Amino acid sequence: MSVAEARTAVRPRSSRIVPLLVFAIAIALIVATPFLPNYYVRVVNSLLIYILLGIGLNIVIGYTGLLDLGFVAFYAVGAYTYALLASPQFDLHLPFLLILVIAACLGAITGILLGIPVLRLRGDYLAIVTLGFGEIIRIIINNLDWLTGGPQGIARLDKASILGLQIARPVDFFWLLLVVVVVAGVVAWRLEHSILGKAWAAIREDQDAARGVGINTTNAKLAAFATSATIGSIAGAIFGASQRFVSPESFTLQESVLIVLMIVVGGIGNILGIVAGAAILILLPEVLREFAEWRILFLGLLMIFLIIVRPAGIVPRSFGPEKLIRGLFGK
Repeated sequence: MSVAEARTAVRPRSSRIVPLLVFAIAIALIVATPFLPNYYVRVVNSLLIYILLGIGLNIVIGYTGLLDLGFVAFYAVGAYTYALLASPQFDLHLPFLLILVIAACLGAITGILLGIPVLRLRGDYLAIVTLGFGEIIRIIINNLDWLTGGPQGIARLDKASILGLQIARPVDFFWLLLVVVVVAGVVAWRLEHSILGKAWAAIREDQDAARGVGINTTNAKLAAFATSATIGSIAGAIFGASQRFVSPESFTLQESVLIVLMIVVGGIGNILGIVAGAAILILLPEVLREFAEWRILFLGLLMIFLIIVRPAGIVPRSFGPEKLIRGLFGK
């Protein structure tokens, strides 16, 4: 008997219970959500949008080790792309799928434009520059009245439709977001285990050493920014389609900080951790809505407690989708 077979033989059955329980709860939530009142479905949709944003930002922060505090700028690019191309603002009414492609391309271009000037920056300096980039985008959309509608935003956006099937109800966006989140999660997971993902991991551990062994850190960083921005822009476009209204108030620095907190609390570099962090920071305030005067204090104390007790996050990097799959199928 090999060592691997021996370990499998002595492995307790309880090691499979937790993954199976997680899988069962996820399936139960997916099945139950369409039957909930619209308010709760909207809350779940908001959760899925933030999970999608977390997956995008995790590529830069978790995989590459670059602190980006201006990620909300790409979110805004996607939302305003939909607003400008599917509204009476310029009397353009393009198909939803085409706008998603355009938003993804614009997001990638914007990510590269941000990545080029910050290639040599690290740590706090990188954080400050990306923070400034996010604020610049917000100020631009807040002041270009002729283009973005200024502080009043853009309203009366077209209803989304895919192949003639209209997506207007909250439950419709739930299924759309669920599919997009799953696809984005699988793509991010595959990228993490690709050659490019290994280059990102090397940059995260030591940029100088990575450059010394022949890794093109410039191209790897630009690829990280472009991929991250693409996912963020897609999330923004879906957000604009679901709300049918966009304004600068939705893309403040607070949103960027919230997405970063999701990753830190949930587990840096772990997709499962993003889901856990989003569930705490998005769903918990809704649960505590009756205690409006105390919920922010409670949430802050909870985050401090979690960071002290589990500094690696609720779901650390060591527990990835691979362990979940092995637990489910016993491999």
